[in-house]
Amino acid sequence: MAQLDFSSERVTSNIIKAATPLLFAQVLNLLYNIVDRIYIARIPEVGTTALGAVGLAFPVIVIISAFTNMYGTGGAPLFSIERGKGNKEEAGKIMDLSFFLLVSTSIILMTAGLLLAGPLLSLFGASDSSMSFSMDYLRIYLLGTTFSMISTGMNPFINAQGFPVVGMTTVIIGAVSNIILDPVFIFMFGMGVKGAALATIISQALSCIFVLLFLFGKRPEYRLHIIKRGDMNSLFKRAGKIVYLGASSFVMDINTSLVQLVSNKVLLAYGGDIYLSVMSIITSVRQVMEVPVSAFGNGTSPIISYNYGARSPGNIKKAAFTMTVLFAVYTALAWLFIFIYPEFFISIFTGDKALTGYAVPALHIYFFAFVFMTFQFTGQTMFKSLGKSGHAIFFSLLRKVILVIPLTILLPRIKDLGVTGVFLAEPISNVIGGSACFITMLITVVPEIKAMSGQKDQKNT
Repeated sequence: MAQLDFSSERVTSNIIKAATPLLFAQVLNLLYNIVDRIYIARIPEVGTTALGAVGLAFPVIVIISAFTNMYGTGGAPLFSIERGKGNKEEAGKIMDLSFFLLVSTSIILMTAGLLLAGPLLSLFGASDSSMSFSMDYLRIYLLGTTFSMISTGMNPFINAQGFPVVGMTTVIIGAVSNIILDPVFIFMFGMGVKGAALATIISQALSCIFVLLFLFGKRPEYRLHIIKRGDMNSLFKRAGKIVYLGASSFVMDINTSLVQLVSNKVLLAYGGDIYLSVMSIITSVRQVMEVPVSAFGNGTSPIISYNYGARSPGNIKKAAFTMTVLFAVYTALAWLFIFIYPEFFISIFTGDKALTGYAVPALHIYFFAFVFMTFQFTGQTMFKSLGKSGHAIFFSLLRKVILVIPLTILLPRIKDLGVTGVFLAEPISNVIGGSACFITMLITVVPEIKAMSGQKDQKNT
């Protein structure tokens, strides 16, 4: 597939061309996380316990993803904006610095994680029966931190240069490898959860190698370069911009980890180990349902950023409208399918009928107001694409920290709601947080785009 031209007036076509391979890539990327759980849940005799135990490692994995996304989604929009302005040298330096930040941070996180795995899992609610499974999985998974962060964090720079098919191929390599290796290590070699983690890091390594071969190769418009020691002092300002813009993604991911921690603690207190497995399934279903949303947003974001840098308000408005419609249609359909066929989604992760009985009502409650996430997704994508990190950070904090966590703690105590209160926290936060984010986006972004249109009209007259 040829490189996409983000300056083209065919905005909707560009979004579809960018989002389609990204959608496929996101589906496969999701398999990194859920294929392990699917196989783990089917380990004879201990599957249900092992599934809940691996779910306890999820907050640690989210923390790694938080740093990855901070540098990837923080650097890529800045890269696209500078590319739209025609500042090739600055765009290249932003990409190079993002790579340096990913590698250096991955080493720190891996080391800290290996040293603190036990205390962290205890903090996240691991019981005596689940601790050994959680430790086995997490310790091996952490060894692949650098591979994971490079392959995921540098992929946005491939997409931002107009190569979505290459970005998709990056994920295909890793995901297919993971699908093949999982049953081999888990069942054939009898390694259990250790085999699942080993399959994952080998797959991540293969994706990482492909990304590096492409970005260091001759095909991309902007090739990756290793930062020299003498250039470090001049890069701190750029690093601040990358971290500031990416902080919204970081906060969102860390908030997800905090919510998972609090939810596990409350569910364990009110419902026992069975509800840890229920939450693990719900988290997995949510990841599945948010894949198209991520693809639409990631496909649209570089187009918005590029045209913002190029001062093309017409293309920005077309992209924003198309993205909002796609979000709205999809979230409505997703809610409908979950409402009608909850057992189908749950059966992907477990065949345990008793566990399914607990999970169905919880899934209905949790996704009750999923359609309101249209407003959250649209607002957050616009804020990040235009470099408005402050707004994006605030609304990440609003929905997760200010709303979800307090509701998760308080609702179970109201009229004996118990575990139902934990699952109610999500739809309530979707309605309040999503609406506030979208309204603020309309108030702040729309006038700026209108002013940009007026300036362009005056320039043309």
